[in-house]
Amino acid sequence: MGKAFASPRRLELLDLLAQGPRTVDQLAQASAQSRANASQHLQALHAAGMVTREREGTSVRYALAGDDALRLWLLLRDVSASRLAAVERAAHDYLGDEVERIGRDELIDRMRRGDIVLVDVRPTEEYVAGHIEGARSVPLSELEAQLGELPPGQEIVAYCRGPFCAYAHEAVRRLQAAGRAARRLEEGWPEWNLAQQATKTKSTKEAA
Repeated sequence: MGKAFASPRRLELLDLLAQGPRTVDQLAQASAQSRANASQHLQALHAAGMVTREREGTSVRYALAGDDALRLWLLLRDVSASRLAAVERAAHDYLGDEVERIGRDELIDRMRRGDIVLVDVRPTEEYVAGHIEGARSVPLSELEAQLGELPPGQEIVAYCRGPFCAYAHEAVRRLQAAGRAARRLEEGWPEWNLAQQATKTKSTKEAA
């Protein structure tokens, strides 16, 4: 398992699979590598028990091997960011200056009141694989085209793959440049999904 984490390419594939299952071809395209290379890295992750695979016709679809695999990946990412200064510097160089953020509890409260618009700025296929309930799919590439469809006068919150995903940062900058109040969600879809599942499990146990 340690060997499986030793490749930046495999870490990128894990980050993509955290958004939802994908075929080898889709993963190769999203990570800008050849199908052969992607397949080799996926085999290493499968051998380590981090991913599952299922054949669909002539394609092979990969997925993270359960919530424990997702939690392990997110923990590795977060500990690296908090312990290694080089990771923090690289994140700043990649993401640019920080943009305004909103936390989970405030977002939930504002969504219940109906005075905020939540947009998922990931690619459409990732939104389809799983998204926060109540979020609108507005891929970053379509943001300007769909801006007029977002309710005027309401703050817009953008989210994407996680804290190191540039989509939400860029969306906030573009929205603010267009005169709209905007922030990004502190976390991404994988973290939100895990937290919601934990909440449901706790509620079920308490009801029992």
